Amino acid sequence: MNKLVLVIALLISAIVMNAQAPKGKAMPGETYGAKINDKNAINIAELPAQLTEKDTVFEKLKGKVVASCESKGCWMTLQVNDSTTAFVKMKDYGFFVPTAIAGKTVVVEGASYIKTTSVDELKHYAEDAKKSKKEIAAITKPKKEIRVMANGILVVE
Repeated sequence: MNKLVLVIALLISAIVMNAQAPKGKAMPGETYGAKINDKNAINIAELPAQLTEKDTVFEKLKGKVVASCESKGCWMTLQVNDSTTAFVKMKDYGFFVPTAIAGKTVVVEGASYIKTTSVDELKHYAEDAKKSKKEIAAITKPKKEIRVMANGILVVE
């Protein structure tokens, strides 16, 4: 019985580890993760003001994707304003987006909060984004940033 449980656990681990981004381009109307719509979505530029009043907010946010994980599509960044972006991760690592999603406008539904990201984690994401060794080496301080844990993502434009 114990061997059977171990074999099943190993198979599940192998499947999860080999998960890949959806093939092709992100097209308007496609959803990833939970099925969502754009009804009552707010512009992501409104999010920083909400996060000064609460630690965590659960909203549908509409924004433009400026970057994503080029390896698996397991994270992306959205433009909040001229100087700020929001880092979006997929809940429970349960779904990915196409790696060619940058430039698309999306609606993301999930929990948003402020997090201080460690240097090691920032370097990891820089490697995912295929930054140069020089750019990665230049990361020397933690960064306070807006994070979104997405339940679902809808491509709208």
